[in-house]
Amino acid sequence: MTTLSPPQAVPDRTTAGIDVLLVDDHAIVRQGLRSILEREPGLRVVAEAATAAEALARVNSAHPDIVLLDLKLSSSSDAEGLELCAALTQRHPEALILVLTTFLDEQLVMQAIRAGARGYVVKDVDTTGLVRAIRDVASGGSAFDARSAAAMIRGVNMPVTSDDSELTTRELEVLELLAHGLSNRAIGHRLYISDTTAKFHVGNILRKLGVSRRAEAVYEASKMGLL
Repeated sequence: MTTLSPPQAVPDRTTAGIDVLLVDDHAIVRQGLRSILEREPGLRVVAEAATAAEALARVNSAHPDIVLLDLKLSSSSDAEGLELCAALTQRHPEALILVLTTFLDEQLVMQAIRAGARGYVVKDVDTTGLVRAIRDVASGGSAFDARSAAAMIRGVNMPVTSDDSELTTRELEVLELLAHGLSNRAIGHRLYISDTTAKFHVGNILRKLGVSRRAEAVYEASKMGLL
């Protein structure tokens, strides 16, 4: 687990206990998280939410210290989760956000941080790592597991090329899956990235190849020897 210093000081809430709001659109996931967290001394799950609207309402009524947020809620992409993260940061800065999600890539991690998340961990994190992340964020720090920290570093250090028409390594990977007829969602699952990020890469591929359709992109890429 990698911890980073926050941009500004936050009161240490760990001595008085940590109140947690669970935001995930799967009831069974929330039930499992509640069971795990409530066995830990000083952690209390004070509310649950399945949608962005519910989460905003629960924050108003339950006043949690930590919002444990899955970026992918009821919509088909993670856009709703990112918008919720930004809204909570603006309206309720006292409720610190820790992202707990399945999808991981540099684009999504950087978007979550910019939206106000104090930490980012992947759902297969073990109990010890999750609890440590919650306590780190509640005490005023930031918490990223090894994979999200690496993704964040890649995002920060992503080289800027002078030739914007050249496909990146990730875009070539997406292009190969496009050639097999995969949808954005299927590409996301295959590459362990979000639907939104897959769509972003597909859009870049179409733009760089000067076409408007996925089939045309595959055809042009074949002529260019990219496949």
